[in-house]
Amino acid sequence: MNDIKIVFMGTPDFAVPALKRLYDESFNVTLAVTQPDKPKGRKMIITPPPVKELASELNIPVFQPTTFKNPEAVDRIKAENPDFIVVAAYGKILPKAVLDIPKYGCVNIHASLLPRFRGASPIQQAIIQGDKVTGITTMLMDEGLDTGDILETVKVEIGENETAGELFDRLSSLGGDIIVSTLKGIIDGTVKPAPQPTEGVTYAPMLKREDSIIDWSACADSIHNKIRGLSPWPVAETLIYGKRIKIYSSLKTDMTKDGADGEIFAEKDRLFVRCGDSELLEITSLQPDGSKVMAVSDYLRGHTFEKGAVFGK
Repeated sequence: MNDIKIVFMGTPDFAVPALKRLYDESFNVTLAVTQPDKPKGRKMIITPPPVKELASELNIPVFQPTTFKNPEAVDRIKAENPDFIVVAAYGKILPKAVLDIPKYGCVNIHASLLPRFRGASPIQQAIIQGDKVTGITTMLMDEGLDTGDILETVKVEIGENETAGELFDRLSSLGGDIIVSTLKGIIDGTVKPAPQPTEGVTYAPMLKREDSIIDWSACADSIHNKIRGLSPWPVAETLIYGKRIKIYSSLKTDMTKDGADGEIFAEKDRLFVRCGDSELLEITSLQPDGSKVMAVSDYLRGHTFEKGAVFGK
């Protein structure tokens, strides 16, 4: 495959396995396009994106444009004369001038079963919405938001307690597998583009801080899905005695309890919360404001709750 030239466009960890697989399969990746280095962490240290780090290790040239509105950025990609542009969580909408460059088109790796969950947060939304199945779609990109023709799909089941972080890792690895299959199939003619169905279109917009707030009047299933769908980022959160606390993981139970929505029931080293349908949800890990993430058993060694205490106040 070293005669097939590829420009790879991606930025975060999700894109890394795809770049590595293309390299390992001897595709000729001539350029890695990624977002500019950004400050990260409490000390705001300027940090390269994961795709840049891997590309540098593999001696693949890196290009980090701030915009494609200037012709020079587009010309830089044109100069590679690629057969494919492969896109995985790059982070910017590509203009037609870029989409038109490669011989076979721009192929995107999207972490949902399109047309469900077009947009920026498909992995989180699949869990938050309670889906039992999701997957990876490869598609030919057009000027719309994840509206291009479908090339291949692979389905995976979502575990009852699986977090977005865990599903992210599985789909990221799967994306590396399917992109190799898709490109080979396009070249030999066994993979043909098909228009997306017009029914079943949903969107997964970029998550905001306010999306993290837990509404304890919701049912236990909904709250459990929200907690695992927002873990490890941006993390579901609530208040206790006026202070913020982040909830990283939970477990469903078959127990019910009379009381108020969000009422806390602590038993030895376990913590339960009453939800709006009277079911108890067990909280298993959390992060008090200004502290580190910890197991509930560790948290309860230094914290007690008054009778009738509720989350959310």
